[in-house]
Amino acid sequence: MSAPAIILSAFADEAANTKTAVEQLSAMSAIGLQYYSPRFVDVSGSGKVKHVTELDSDELKNLAKLHATYGMKVTSIGSRLGKVKLLDVDDGTHNKFVPDATYHAGDVAATIRSATALDAKLIRGFSFYHPRGEDPAKYVQQAADRLGPIVDLCAQAGLVYGLEVEANLVGQNGRMLAALATAIGRDNLVCIFDGGNISSQNLSPLDCLAEYRAMRDSFGWMHIKDYRVDQSLVWTGVVDEERLKNFVPCDIGDSGHELILRDLRDHLPAIDAKMKKLGAPGVFLELEPHLKGGGQFGGFSGPDGMGVAVRSLCRLLDYLQIGYKLRDFDDIRTARGF
Repeated sequence: MSAPAIILSAFADEAANTKTAVEQLSAMSAIGLQYYSPRFVDVSGSGKVKHVTELDSDELKNLAKLHATYGMKVTSIGSRLGKVKLLDVDDGTHNKFVPDATYHAGDVAATIRSATALDAKLIRGFSFYHPRGEDPAKYVQQAADRLGPIVDLCAQAGLVYGLEVEANLVGQNGRMLAALATAIGRDNLVCIFDGGNISSQNLSPLDCLAEYRAMRDSFGWMHIKDYRVDQSLVWTGVVDEERLKNFVPCDIGDSGHELILRDLRDHLPAIDAKMKKLGAPGVFLELEPHLKGGGQFGGFSGPDGMGVAVRSLCRLLDYLQIGYKLRDFDDIRTARGF
């Protein structure tokens, strides 16, 4: 019986100093990856960086051509959907509120358009900012009510909505994400675990494992990010995303990746079958390491940092006997038509 296998991917803008598409795809292919998620990108090399959902039709076509040139495929659209206020109230934050009709016709439609153009099956999204300082559990149903129509629009386009765990939003931990998934109740909705988004809330490796297990039934794929807890931080219940400085490779942080991946390994066959039934090629572990810094809407690792992050993950996967594949000579021969 062969070992369970996953598919490696990364947010390529984290590996590019200038954010050009050529630099991003060169870095990904050189590291050995065949999948990536686009986020911020300069398609033409003109110096104008756009979010992938803001690209026009010609830019999307040109980016798709570059994918063929570099032998890359898209994992998911790294969208910002759900990173707006749930309610139109002043809670002292700079987050904006967008009415549903405007949101569906604007950001949601643009995200679906980019996924279709780039042959992506998955969309990464979030769960809305509840009023700061209040209990997110009070807002699960309201968030589900706003997310449901978005997930339905994705379903109409044959897409899967991945709901990512992240601090300060309604789905800020595994328990809240599981509650949201149950309340939304759509087959094309899965959850995305991110250990760094849990441990950066001053939680221990065992806490991170517990939050992963709480959302495991709705799990779809995982972002690989790790964090060393700041022992001097006085926890207030809110993460200041702009001050997060302690991101580290996944084999030396406090997110409990060895424990979590060991658990995931035992459930990979069932999760793999679920994701393939939804049209994805399998279960992704997607690197979003933030090794040189991160904030509310993205992060940066540099080409060197991304290489460190990939090698750290591969060492851990080898130790746990979880299969994965990097490009090899046979891939080169196939691409050249040998």
